[in-house]
Amino acid sequence: MEIPDSSVLLFLGSVVIISLSGVMMPGPVLAATIAKGSKDRNAGLWIGLGHGIVELPLIGMIYVGLGALFENDWTLIIIGLAGGIMLIYIGYGMVTHRQDETGEEKYLPYHPLIVGIITTLGNPYFFLWWATVGLLMVSVAAGFGVAVVIAFALLHWACDVFWDWFVSVATHRSKALWKDNTQNIIFGICGLIMIIFGVYFIAMPVISSL
Repeated sequence: MEIPDSSVLLFLGSVVIISLSGVMMPGPVLAATIAKGSKDRNAGLWIGLGHGIVELPLIGMIYVGLGALFENDWTLIIIGLAGGIMLIYIGYGMVTHRQDETGEEKYLPYHPLIVGIITTLGNPYFFLWWATVGLLMVSVAAGFGVAVVIAFALLHWACDVFWDWFVSVATHRSKALWKDNTQNIIFGICGLIMIIFGVYFIAMPVISSL
């Protein structure tokens, strides 16, 4: 088996650093992972898988030259409107039903896999990141060959899955330390984050295109 040269290993190391710095940023995926993790310690794993269902084909599209599609203003406006409305709807449900006894089924009544897909598709800046920083990384990987492109895609996705899973497990384990109203507060904050990002995702692509 041929050992990758140092430049490939250096590139893949940078992929880990850049990927983790991105996935740790606050956003709708993180908010959903915390909310679902309170009930299911493995919710982050499913959310990461849902994220990958969107992300891996997108990397393939960028590799074959379709990345410019996601730089188009109208593409981001459509994604922002659809995703923003969905995030506002989910966030509103989380806030208004945070004190219900049936809790999780009402404020976020979707399997974590679906939540991962929705929160990823609903973020126009996820696509913008891939059309800029991601495009550069795919281009560098392509210079090493298709095997490195595949390794890059899987490594980047593994960072997403690892972080989401870590967050949901940590949330689930810490739940025993929560006070009676802590869960309501956390769900309310996560819901507000969803609403804020939903409004932001609707407004910003429209404003930037004016």
